[in-house]
Amino acid sequence: MTEAGVFRRAARVFRPWKNGGGETAEIVAAPHGAGIDDFAWRISTAIVAGSGPFSLFPGIDRVLAVLEGGAVTLTLGGSSHRLDSASAPFAFPGDLPVGARLEGAALLDFNVMVRRPLRATVRRGRFAPARRAADEAGHLLLLLAERAGLAQFDLVDLGQAAPGLIAALADAPVLEVRISG
Repeated sequence: MTEAGVFRRAARVFRPWKNGGGETAEIVAAPHGAGIDDFAWRISTAIVAGSGPFSLFPGIDRVLAVLEGGAVTLTLGGSSHRLDSASAPFAFPGDLPVGARLEGAALLDFNVMVRRPLRATVRRGRFAPARRAADEAGHLLLLLAERAGLAQFDLVDLGQAAPGLIAALADAPVLEVRISG
């Protein structure tokens, strides 16, 4: 993080997935310093270069969105869900087996995980600063295009960011994350 509430894409470090089938880069987790086994919530990106199963995360709910690259079809509980960079984010329980089948090129995804009873909602759209409560905790934006001196896929924590930055992000294309509970 280089300025209050901004988590830069350029600062991310990718590491192997829990199941060894890909790479992930944590953007932010709570509480600060929490690991994969003790976070309350965690936001990350992942490079998916091949088809295969997802890691199981008992007691965790997940929301996944494709940022760029090819499409992926997720299969869980007898249903299939196709995701690409224009799709709405997809929420699912982390304790169900999930298979992923890549369709075309490797992709970069965005992943929000919350430990129950917390809840996460992720919405793809334009940011409207007036729609959020000024003191709302757990409200973050992943920028989908460069804006206000920030790069594509930088993440902004609205609870920490300067008011001028928040105002400058009005109408920016984003993935808007709300964590509650």
